[in-house]
Amino acid sequence: MAAFDTTRTTYGATGLIGRIGSTFSVVTAALVHWNEARVTRNSLSALSERELTDIGLCRGDIENIATGKF
Repeated sequence: MAAFDTTRTTYGATGLIGRIGSTFSVVTAALVHWNEARVTRNSLSALSERELTDIGLCRGDIENIATGKF
């Protein structure tokens, strides 16, 4: 005799716990990305104009570097 599961509306969909875990991991990843950008931004902002020039950057590049758009 075959059994057919009719308790799920969509097969392969995760349950409530899976969705909460997925949301938690997305939020955690966003916080990690934000913190890495903040640390990079602060580190580059602490450099002098001469030090930035030595590595080929200017003050206007800091935000693009921190957000990964460079």
